[in-house]
Amino acid sequence: EVQFVESGGGMVQPGGSLRLSCTASGFTFSAYDMSWVRQAPGKGPEWVSGINTRDGTTFYADSVKGRFTISRDNAENTLYLQMDSLKPEDTALYYCARNALPVDFCSVTPCFETDLGQGTQVIVSS
Repeated sequence: EVQFVESGGGMVQPGGSLRLSCTASGFTFSAYDMSWVRQAPGKGPEWVSGINTRDGTTFYADSVKGRFTISRDNAENTLYLQMDSLKPEDTALYYCARNALPVDFCSVTPCFETDLGQGTQVIVSS
């Protein structure tokens, strides 16, 4: 069974930082491109960032480019998201997701599997 356990969320002031973690199990983590996805209240899921398995190349949505950094540790089956310079509009429930398509496509088409975990809540507020 594919499972994801996300952690690291919390409440921070604008301009603050958080580091999210996601531990995956039930599949060969190193064989898949992986993504972070977020869902704000009243909105649909939004792809945030992805990392490929071939050479670790990273991709970002324009809304987070230059502020967020995705990384992975295949030995630990863990995906990370370092979030800096956080803004109120970053407030959302954050999920990690296994890619159904190569991460290169994520900026133009839905690319992640919808079997998501519990997520971790991020609130950016003064």
